[in-house]
Amino acid sequence: MTNQAQAIRASEFGALLIDGKMIAADVIQEVAAGAAELIKAGTRPGLAVVLVGENPASQVYVRSKGKSAEACGFHSVQHTMPTTITEDALVALIEQLNADPAIHGILVQLPLPDHINATRVLETIVPQKDVDGFHPINAGLLAIGDAARALVPCTPAGSMILLERAAKVLGLKLAGMNAVVVGRSNIVGKPMAQLLLAQSCTVTIAHSRTRDLAEVVGRADIVVAAVGRPEMVLGEWIKPGALVIDVGINRVSAPGLDVKGQPKTRLVGDVAFESAVRRAAAITPVPGGVGPMTIAMLMSNTLRAARRSVGL
Repeated sequence: MTNQAQAIRASEFGALLIDGKMIAADVIQEVAAGAAELIKAGTRPGLAVVLVGENPASQVYVRSKGKSAEACGFHSVQHTMPTTITEDALVALIEQLNADPAIHGILVQLPLPDHINATRVLETIVPQKDVDGFHPINAGLLAIGDAARALVPCTPAGSMILLERAAKVLGLKLAGMNAVVVGRSNIVGKPMAQLLLAQSCTVTIAHSRTRDLAEVVGRADIVVAAVGRPEMVLGEWIKPGALVIDVGINRVSAPGLDVKGQPKTRLVGDVAFESAVRRAAAITPVPGGVGPMTIAMLMSNTLRAARRSVGL
């Protein structure tokens, strides 16, 4: 297990940096141990990933998920379908996976082609195998405060672990803190707010149209930025001593050319890191913060689904 002082370490500016890579490695280690126990008992966790088309970013994500599944000892399968696949054919594939007892988790890589109704496809996955946590049944369980029975979306679930680790190192209790989630998506913003509420935080969901967003963010003890806009949350907005979880990952231009003579780019979050790190008590970097936790929590959800399939 990673030493917490290594995973939550001081930066040159005083704020603690929350190392998502190290903490994700801990989660993967725990999942692998749990999978080994389940395999000894006769059940090998199975994860099926469905990829439609040849989106380069999606291909990278799917390869990473496959490698993590193998590292955990899972039965891992990938279905790569052509962009021209019909919606009905894709739904039929999902229904086959629903009926396959060797598959405990089903993930459909987004985005899907424009001619396919993503909502219909995702809702075809039975809630018990919905390891992305997007099905209305899982969303509803989380909304009523029954996260123990839900499969929780991976990014907010991972973000909560990072937040809890940082608070523990700092000697803080999350209960009673003012939390602001910037972003209202069904994938991150809304479930993140529900998880914070379950920790007895006082939660505000803000977004790009919130009036005086700077003032709203400035009152927060916890800021979770998940709006998908590069460095939208400015450092001067951050309350001194706040905990900052930056979910965003955006590619922006950088000075100069790369080795191939192409314009350079760099990754930034939704928070202006260079200024925010001077005010926050703890903050996630981009990259290396929330990103690795998303795949780790997908593995955790798959193990949970497999355990439940045999009544554990």
